[in-house]
Amino acid sequence: MKAAIIGGTGYSALELIRLINKHPHLELGPIVSSSNAGTVFSEVFPHAAGTIDNRMASFDAEKISKEAEIVFLAVPSGISKTLVPDLTAYGVRCIDLSGDLRLTSPDAYEKWYGHTPAGEEIIGQAVYGLSEIYSDYIKNSRIIANPGCYPTASLLGLLPIIKSGLADLQSIIIDAKSGVSGAGRGVSLGTHFSEVNENIKAYKLGSHQHIPEIEQILSKEAGKPVLVTFTAHLVPMTRGILATLYVNLTESILLEEVRNLYREYYSSHPFVRVRPEGNVPATKEVAGSNFCDIGLYLDERTNRLTIVSAIDNLMKGAAGQAIQNANLMNGWDVRAGLEDISFYP
Repeated sequence: MKAAIIGGTGYSALELIRLINKHPHLELGPIVSSSNAGTVFSEVFPHAAGTIDNRMASFDAEKISKEAEIVFLAVPSGISKTLVPDLTAYGVRCIDLSGDLRLTSPDAYEKWYGHTPAGEEIIGQAVYGLSEIYSDYIKNSRIIANPGCYPTASLLGLLPIIKSGLADLQSIIIDAKSGVSGAGRGVSLGTHFSEVNENIKAYKLGSHQHIPEIEQILSKEAGKPVLVTFTAHLVPMTRGILATLYVNLTESILLEEVRNLYREYYSSHPFVRVRPEGNVPATKEVAGSNFCDIGLYLDERTNRLTIVSAIDNLMKGAAGQAIQNANLMNGWDVRAGLEDISFYP
């Protein structure tokens, strides 16, 4: 099956191209880049020379529909909302890695993203692509809103305890740290080497666009409104997210019971690994892979559960999950093209 990439020179697009190149059922089709149309991909990225020598093109929905059956949109938020309707009009299936279709409320999107929202018809057709949770819906969808990186790590860590009914829904705190690739390839002072190196900083306190996405899914799964305290941090590494999640429990329970609850919840999902007692994941242990590793600690003094969730932001947090969703949409083995272990160290 031919797959097109729109936004072909970003970090998520690079990961998509790498994954598609080795996928047993996908073949790389058009690479669309508004800034590099007419340029050979390997001239921009010499590491791909001799393997990916496609000439990049400008966006043309009709042309793309003749050359690809599925399209991955790896573009900044505010762009894909105008492209997806054109592509679906030609019968092309879309997996959108931007935030344009994740929020079901147009007002919330406008407030948190600062853009005019997508049309309600397109929003209504989009399925939220958290692969482990909504696989049955993803299988029958033609438009996927691929989750954000912070929400993927946070939701996979929180949902088992939320669904158990044991969580105090008013106590959720998310302390998350991301590598610099999460900010994309655009040049900015905040990601300048001398600003990031030997430094760690919190950013977008109370205003991060992933807050409503996390709250939307937690509220849906809890059956009642859920608000969270979420703080994102930028750390001096290239890739990875470590989310440390804190939840007060409403009943006394043993840690092993909590661990069994998590293992049962993810028993049929090969990309979520629940660590044994005393074993907490680190970002290097999932780098380059599609795994989400989860460690658990229960403080008996406070009856507070600490959940540590680690992912590669460019893989499980973006391109890897997008490929996982494509596998689900096509009825392929969910692990197809994604069976790499982490590169370490």
